[in-house]
Amino acid sequence: MPQIFNRSANVLSKVSIVGGLLLVGGLLGLVMLLGRSSYVTRANEFIEQPIQFSHLHHVGDDGIDCRYCHTSVETSTFAGIPPTKTCMNCHSQIWANSPFLEPVRASFRDDKPLRWIRVHDLPDFVYFNHSIHVKKGMGCESCHGRVDQMPLIEQANSLQMDWCLNCHRNPEQFVRPRSEIFTMGYRPAVSQAVLGPQLVKEYQIQPSTTCSTCHR
Repeated sequence: MPQIFNRSANVLSKVSIVGGLLLVGGLLGLVMLLGRSSYVTRANEFIEQPIQFSHLHHVGDDGIDCRYCHTSVETSTFAGIPPTKTCMNCHSQIWANSPFLEPVRASFRDDKPLRWIRVHDLPDFVYFNHSIHVKKGMGCESCHGRVDQMPLIEQANSLQMDWCLNCHRNPEQFVRPRSEIFTMGYRPAVSQAVLGPQLVKEYQIQPSTTCSTCHR
């Protein structure tokens, strides 16, 4: 019986199988890479706000403490969005007639809150408690980045699960003294490799990596 397929068909079939596997692997890798990109996570993306509030100016230049605006960060799951009255505490005297600040004055005058767009917006199925992280020595900068250098606030990290788990699995790399929680540009006086384990023990940090910790 004559041979139906040429001998080269064996080579072609093997090349086709290997090529197909490489193509599938490459596509899966591309999907994973895309899933971690800023296109999906929205990291480093400026979000339009009702008024472009500059943390660079208020925190970096004026030295305003995070807690002045985010009043509940030490006691609540939510850091808090400042009411317009907080803005007017200063701006009834400073730049009181600036056209740029008219939305703030209108909000205060009409008793209608400014509709700020949340930048660090976790999915509804994720539970995050600001107060416990603050109490355990996790600085604002660790999650929110150098807000004192941001003219417009942006999401500094991916906020994806593996990013959270990295800290939960290695808290000694990120923990800082409670007195430095709100310090921007904090650098430990001694090596973090020495200080971290000490603070983990002192603050009794036992971060859980079980699903129910964050997914409730």
